[in-house]
Amino acid sequence: MSGALAAKAKITTEVTATADNKKTTNSNDALLKADDWQRGDIQLRCTEKWHETHDVISFRFQGLSPVKFTYKPGQFITFKLEINGEMVYRSYTMSSSPSRPYSIVVTVKRIPGGQVSNFLADSVNEGDVITLMGPDGAFNLVDIAAEKYLFLSAGSGITPMYSMSRWLLDTKVGSDIAFVHSARGNDDIIFADSLAAMAHRSAQFQLSYMLESADDLSAGINHTANDSRMVGRIDVEKLTALVPDFMSRTIFVCGPEPYMVAVKSLIESSTFDMSRFHQESFTGAAKTSDSSTDSASTAAKFMLSIDKKDISLSTEQTLLDGIESEGLPIIAACRSGVCGACKCQVTSGTTESSSTMTLTAEEIAAGYVLACSTKITSDVTLKM
Repeated sequence: MSGALAAKAKITTEVTATADNKKTTNSNDALLKADDWQRGDIQLRCTEKWHETHDVISFRFQGLSPVKFTYKPGQFITFKLEINGEMVYRSYTMSSSPSRPYSIVVTVKRIPGGQVSNFLADSVNEGDVITLMGPDGAFNLVDIAAEKYLFLSAGSGITPMYSMSRWLLDTKVGSDIAFVHSARGNDDIIFADSLAAMAHRSAQFQLSYMLESADDLSAGINHTANDSRMVGRIDVEKLTALVPDFMSRTIFVCGPEPYMVAVKSLIESSTFDMSRFHQESFTGAAKTSDSSTDSASTAAKFMLSIDKKDISLSTEQTLLDGIESEGLPIIAACRSGVCGACKCQVTSGTTESSSTMTLTAEEIAAGYVLACSTKITSDVTLKM
């Protein structure tokens, strides 16, 4: 190459590099000036996807243009997905922390036969764009105040606890946290490396595991460099051994329904102050049995009026039952009164609700209810 050509090549390279640097600078500047996303529908792009364990996958999402995500640690978002031509909604807790606000991470456990978890695991990849809504959930560290924390989780119920822990360690140095996670075995521990790093970094972060099966563990407490481990299922004796001062802490629980029922029972039996006991759940709606169908057929009936439609509804059926029976559009993500997606307004008549989670006092006063958790006690007019 001649000197002139070499010089020209050098100049071209320098100009390109300068342009690339300018583009990066502009991109970084735009990120720092990004608008806050606090609530509502949003389209996001999957920017990373990785395995946490053999059947648990994490997805990182960012805005199509720079977005700063504002939410409360422990809250969830709801996916709006089209699967085989049908719109499906499903809620997942964010495992990321709002202290790192330029992306969100959702961690999903593949469930055998699970429509959404398998679709996400198999079909959503880096570069794909999906629609989310939220955030929602009263199970968080803003709406629930505490001085000393005890996080109890099992399976994928670890995700809100992980988000809460990261937020506390990022924003409140020295937070007193005891974290006890239950798993089948060592290979099923989600976020194992990250939790170990957190425990290594903070002496106030006490990490423990209850493992159903672990050949390498002996009876009693087994100590490693960053955590304590026991074999078996959690009970009062094991919890006391791992967290001697658990009675003085505020307890947060999340996991499969049988786990949460067992934990609540054992905590109640210890004479714990249950006003400091909080749990999260995404239990799906139970299928109606023949006996409950018979009960509904013999129960008192009233009229549910929606958008000029009149629907006969028994006192044993929920508003959601009536709305879905007519094929009316409604989002019902959790179907258990925790996500708030099926919020609607009663403009006349009386109802009875088993859950008002995510509803503010002002919304309740204005007649808002959660359709999945509300039954009518008179003729009712509903506004969607």
